[in-house]
Amino acid sequence: MKKYILLALLITTASFAQKTTLYCIGDSTMANKKDPKKNPEHGWAQVLQPFFTENIAVVNKAVNGRSTRSFINEKRWDSIYKKLKKGDYVFIEFGHNDQKIEDSARYTNPHTAYRYNLIKFVKESREKGAIPILLTSISRRNFNEKGVLVPTHGDYLLETRLVAQEYKVPFIDLEYYTELLEQSYGPEKSKQLHLHFKAGENAFYDKDKADDTHLSLKGATEIAQIVVYQIKMSNDSSLDKLKKSIK
Repeated sequence: MKKYILLALLITTASFAQKTTLYCIGDSTMANKKDPKKNPEHGWAQVLQPFFTENIAVVNKAVNGRSTRSFINEKRWDSIYKKLKKGDYVFIEFGHNDQKIEDSARYTNPHTAYRYNLIKFVKESREKGAIPILLTSISRRNFNEKGVLVPTHGDYLLETRLVAQEYKVPFIDLEYYTELLEQSYGPEKSKQLHLHFKAGENAFYDKDKADDTHLSLKGATEIAQIVVYQIKMSNDSSLDKLKKSIK
């Protein structure tokens, strides 16, 4: 009997060791939200696991309100770096809070600190044998009176693209694909992708809510689908393990 128990433990341990972890680092547009059954807000990485087989363990370390600066300074990246193992993946999507020029704890100059923070994530992931994947920020629902979707992220998008090119990092231009998503819904229906409620319409909000940055479950799921599809369509061989694990 002891032999069988030991064999079962060895098989379980071996299976666990073979599992690949997909870490997600970023801000509130990715992050897990409390009380997901009642809370209408969801981060897109919060709904990512069901798109993959059990060979991939999605570990969502994105946190509300974080920029590359605060994520590093709060030692959140250090805690991930220590656990990274060869063959793991790291989704990296920042920018929303790096823009906050009034906040010295979060703001980064896109051409200096933001750029070098992205490079740090890339280099240190690779030091551990993990594969970094850079993503531009998701688009905000920011239509003008003519129905034109106006960009809001400035040079942060450019620097993400440049780092991806210079360091040959797998890249998903999520700003572009979410622009297409917002435009496909149009100025009015795109509210469904975000958090638009009248007071009392949703028990979670006792006042009017009009949030064009954060995501509803529908919006989060649509964006997770975009990310998975872009992985599936990629010709980058370093993503093969992820591609094979898509359901």
